[in-house]
Amino acid sequence: MKHLILLNGTMGVGKTSVCQCLKQKLSHCVFLDGDWCWDMHPFTVDKETKALVLDNITSVLNRDLACKTFDYILFCWVIHEESILQELLRRLHTQACRVRTYSLLADADSIQKRIQKDIDAGLRTPDVIGRSLSRLTNYNKMDTIKVDTSNRTIEETAQWLYEDILYN
Repeated sequence: MKHLILLNGTMGVGKTSVCQCLKQKLSHCVFLDGDWCWDMHPFTVDKETKALVLDNITSVLNRDLACKTFDYILFCWVIHEESILQELLRRLHTQACRVRTYSLLADADSIQKRIQKDIDAGLRTPDVIGRSLSRLTNYNKMDTIKVDTSNRTIEETAQWLYEDILYN
């Protein structure tokens, strides 16, 4: 049976890092980061680019789901509203797979520290902290399994997810 594992969360909770680690633990696994579909310059969020990105994500995930090589399909993205998650799920061909949705959470202090490290390394701009913190409460309202990463390493979070995926 195929497994589609969706991880969401605000910027700085560790989605990409955790998925990279989890990918190594799961056999026959492929990983798509939704941010890769937004990698444009200038970064433009409008009706057209939103539709394009969702179409691209859906297309790639459906091809991954159809590929006999993969047993596990990992996907992470900010997905800060339930309606976005439901629209994505509606478009995916998940009839023959198990779908698990997780929200990675962290406290405000942990997020600020993590993003500041990225800012200092030139990987993010300072405005990301405010945007990330403003979305924090959205994830508690979503119909997902919550995983607090505040006091967990990437490896610990990935291991927790690995065990949950295999045994629950």
